[in-house]
Order: sequence, then structure tokens, then C-alpha cells
Amino acid sequence: MLSELKAFLFRGDVLALAIAVIIAGAFQKIVDSLVNDVISPILAMIIGEPDFSGVMLGSIKIGNLITAVVNFILIGTILFMLVKAAGKKGEEVK
Repeated sequence: MLSELKAFLFRGDVLALAIAVIIAGAFQKIVDSLVNDVISPILAMIIGEPDFSGVMLGSIKIGNLITAVVNFILIGTILFMLVKAAGKKGEEVK
């Protein structure tokens, strides 16, 4: 049983997945900082504070949801651009 566990843990795909999760966690901090510290302040200068947490529909607080959706769209856009740029860079190397 111990040898099976060792074989499972040290298979290439399990190690690659573990490394990918760790790198993704570090990369998430970079993207969060880019959105929160760079893009959101720029949006705040253009359209006002991009925090919708105070928005309510009657007694329902929908502002946090709106803020989360806006952040999701911003993060998705940033990731899309980074992946596209990395793909173009990878094509040049070949």
C-alpha cells in the first residue's frame, strides 16, 4: 500500500498538477494586484469609485454581486490578454 501511494504521489501528472496549483496561487496574487491596484483606480478616475457594494434593490444587497461580476470580467480580460501574449511569444521562439 505504501509503495502504491509513493507511485501515485510521484507520477509525473500528479507532480505537474501540484506545481500548476502552486504557480496559479502565486499568479493569482499578481492578477489581483493588477486589477485592484492598477486597473480599478484608473476606472475610479474615469467613472468614479468602481465599488458597487452600496447598491441595493429594495432590501436586497446586490452591490457585492455586481462588484464580484465586474472583478471577474476584469480578471478574465487580463488573463485572456496575458495568455494571448504568451502564445504569441511562444510562436516567435519556434
